[in-house]
Amino acid sequence: MNQNRAYEIAFVGLIPGLHELEYRIEDKFFINFGPQDFSDCNTLVKLNLDKHQGFMQLHFDVDGKVETICDRCGNPLTVSLWDEFNLIVKLVDDPDAMNSNEEDPDIYYIDRHESHFSVASWIYEFINLSIPLQKICKENEKGESTCNQKVLDQLKKFQSNPNEIPNNNIWKGLDKFKNLGE
Repeated sequence: MNQNRAYEIAFVGLIPGLHELEYRIEDKFFINFGPQDFSDCNTLVKLNLDKHQGFMQLHFDVDGKVETICDRCGNPLTVSLWDEFNLIVKLVDDPDAMNSNEEDPDIYYIDRHESHFSVASWIYEFINLSIPLQKICKENEKGESTCNQKVLDQLKKFQSNPNEIPNNNIWKGLDKFKNLGE
């Protein structure tokens, strides 16, 4: 099945009421979105679509795991994903104008003559929003960090003596270009 088609919902044929859809998201899903800062995505996105006259309420439930690296020490790290997102899709005559003027990111407009819409970009966005901004190794049962101890020791060394970072001469000679633009 075509990647793009797998995430299209033909809503015209749906009867009003609640419809449940599930999407198993893995690394191949992200190919069209470019490189990511995680890998080994194993996520289940459950979508509850509640169809009404003139609009649809969408509830996305993201649950899964991705592999990334610790922001502090660079160790491999498994991050659990769990989040919920709500979105309202309204059917209107001029969706481009309505979308450009809408300030609420949870409301999206499509042309009332459309028969389907894709949820791929929303799934992509919601998975990325489910990843914590700061990814750090967990603490053990004693409350100690499980980060790479050598890296933590080096960070402490830099914190206590910030001026003792080895002098690197790669910038030597750039001072002569400092005032050229004036």
